[in-house]
Amino acid sequence: MFKPIDQNFFYKPTLELAKSIVGQYMVHETEAGIMAVRIVETEAYQGPEDRAAHSFGNRKTKRTRIMFEDAGMVYTYMMHTHTLMNVVSGPEETPHAILIRAGEPVVGEDLMRLNRGEHLKRTDLTNGPGKLAKALGVTMDYYGHKWFEQPLYIAEGPGVKELEVGPRVGIQNTGEAVHYPWRFFEKGNPFVSKYR
Repeated sequence: MFKPIDQNFFYKPTLELAKSIVGQYMVHETEAGIMAVRIVETEAYQGPEDRAAHSFGNRKTKRTRIMFEDAGMVYTYMMHTHTLMNVVSGPEETPHAILIRAGEPVVGEDLMRLNRGEHLKRTDLTNGPGKLAKALGVTMDYYGHKWFEQPLYIAEGPGVKELEVGPRVGIQNTGEAVHYPWRFFEKGNPFVSKYR
């Protein structure tokens, strides 16, 4: 039903890749079954010049080292108690990444509800980066995995009708970077995260 996208898909400039990921599927094959969402929102981070990026100033730490690897790697990190999922982008030694912010359930919604809570409104299952990872059962164990290999991968999707662009979310105290229009999302999709 789904198959991993070719690695070459990831060899694009970061902003272009962040746009082209919107509308693709993210798939997690688990023992309990397959879960898939159509990605509806991303954010680009272009370290080392981007003050909002973990790799600003070419900062290479235990957490950011994967960002210096080849495009298409999985960069997971913890924010409070949530795992957040990123696609490493840009050429090697250029630490860029794209945060996958939200998705629309396509397959395995019953499993997502087991992971997130039976009582939730459908739109609240996956309308934020932490919610999305939890719904799909993605943990920090995927750090350094490849987005073009099973069991967690991006697969070709139907794309989007209309893409909107705006500033990124939750990056106060990052100077001018707070205004960069590097968030990309499907216009009118109810699964796009709430902009505060």
